[in-house]
Amino acid sequence: MADSDEMTINLVVLGKTQTGKSAAGNSLLGSADFESRLCPSSVTTCCSLGRSRRISGLVRRNGCESALRVRVLDTPSYPHSALSKEQVRDTVRAALAQHFREEGLHLALLVLRADLPLCPDESDDTVQLIQELLGPTWKDFTAVLLTHADKAEEAGYSEETYLHSASSTLLSLLSSVQHKYIFLDNHNSITKEERNIVLRKLLNFIQRNNYQVLFKHSKE
Repeated sequence: MADSDEMTINLVVLGKTQTGKSAAGNSLLGSADFESRLCPSSVTTCCSLGRSRRISGLVRRNGCESALRVRVLDTPSYPHSALSKEQVRDTVRAALAQHFREEGLHLALLVLRADLPLCPDESDDTVQLIQELLGPTWKDFTAVLLTHADKAEEAGYSEETYLHSASSTLLSLLSSVQHKYIFLDNHNSITKEERNIVLRKLLNFIQRNNYQVLFKHSKE
């Protein structure tokens, strides 16, 4: 993963247009690397990699504290207003191979909106793309990121009551990825504490998967 005093986790965000995918990537990085704005068409048209600064206080290994670095690959949405499924798939596949061939990919984050119901056709399209990108073990390397959780909270839903009322499509998806999910507010001023809570959950998912990675190729 990295030196003994530093750990790096590699993530990719995937999802539909206007789910808050790029904004979520910025929240994880603690920066504004990715363009994120309200737009009637898809904003992201190519892949880009963002890197966080060293983050202290989250990781301990062998009794010692290690710094954490986060790398996030932002991707074009699917469905996309200007790109075909094949164009999105090929663009993302090439970027995954380019950026993660040395250290590997730890986790793909499927970004969904908590304030909108998930319907079967939408889920099928997105999951099929993830399967094509990650391969047969995609469930082990995928977590769901539910954005706009602040809007669900404003409507009176706690995480528990939200899941109790969620569609069978969403519940089935969460079950298939071993209930690896995180709720994320979509305001611009996510605090350091809120960010650290999310990163700790991601680290727990990665640890549960025994720090396995995809797309890593040994140097020869």
